[in-house]
Amino acid sequence: MSSSTVAENQLYRDLAPDMKSRDRRLRVTAVRDGRADLVVEHDLGGQAGRKTHASAARLRSAAFELIEDPADADPQYLAMLAAVAEVHRPGATPPDYARAALRVLRALALAGEVR
Repeated sequence: MSSSTVAENQLYRDLAPDMKSRDRRLRVTAVRDGRADLVVEHDLGGQAGRKTHASAARLRSAAFELIEDPADADPQYLAMLAAVAEVHRPGATPPDYARAALRVLRALALAGEVR
């Protein structure tokens, strides 16, 4: 996923060598004057919920990976993303993710919402 604009509610993965293994994820809470206010949403080795900031230019660089964008508003995508996020943890396996996705697909099919 790529975006040239940093926007509120985007979720980024920190690709710094010391953060990559921690799967540190930062949610943009506000953007002003070329800076983004962030909250640590997920960090396997740190403190989730901590507030920080970064320049918008740095977020758009190779130091970060955009993994969720509010422009991706398809309800099926968002339901799948929520299911994957629910099972994501150290030691999660591909079958864990597949079962989560299958539960969402079955629920959407029952509701008649699968396209």
